[in-house]
Amino acid sequence: MNKILILFAHPRFEQSRTNKALVQNVRHKKGVTFHDLYEQYPDFHIDISYEKNLLEEHDVMIWHHPFYWYSCPPLMKQWIDLVLEYGWAYGPEGNALQGKKCLQIITTGGSRKVYCSEGRNIYTINEFLRPFEQTARLCGMEYLTPFAVMGTHYLKTADLETFSQQYVKIVDFLLEDKSLSDIKNCVFQTDIPDYTKLAAK
Repeated sequence: MNKILILFAHPRFEQSRTNKALVQNVRHKKGVTFHDLYEQYPDFHIDISYEKNLLEEHDVMIWHHPFYWYSCPPLMKQWIDLVLEYGWAYGPEGNALQGKKCLQIITTGGSRKVYCSEGRNIYTINEFLRPFEQTARLCGMEYLTPFAVMGTHYLKTADLETFSQQYVKIVDFLLEDKSLSDIKNCVFQTDIPDYTKLAAK
């Protein structure tokens, strides 16, 4: 069974109805380490050695965060800048993360309609996330299709429960080292693909 590290970064988590719903059923699962960066480092003084050890101990890394100005919150960016060092995470001898899996879980206030060529943001979520994808690939990781919960201000309680269960299903598949290759698109609002039909390796 794989071990999953959820790197969670939300500076206003206590006010996020959507993210509370998403993490409630995964944070205490066996095989999952839920690592809240803002709780761990309120002063932004990241313990780099500790973070590297965490990464080495896990097979899957999940970046879970709200979409802030087409990117991640500042503490997660600082984590990436400091922890994924040359010579350790990438470079000629930087192979510490080689072969591990990387997945992004993001939430956005904007709906799918504003994240497309015809919308006001012009680009899709996947296009905005290219720097994260390339970061993972540079480190020799397998970057999986992101799971995006969009239009969060309009989601009903039933929608949140559906997304929460989909998150659980994804985590279960990753824990069991089953393939997520059948995921073709991000998850947007309530158009949710059936993760129960994902094929095992």
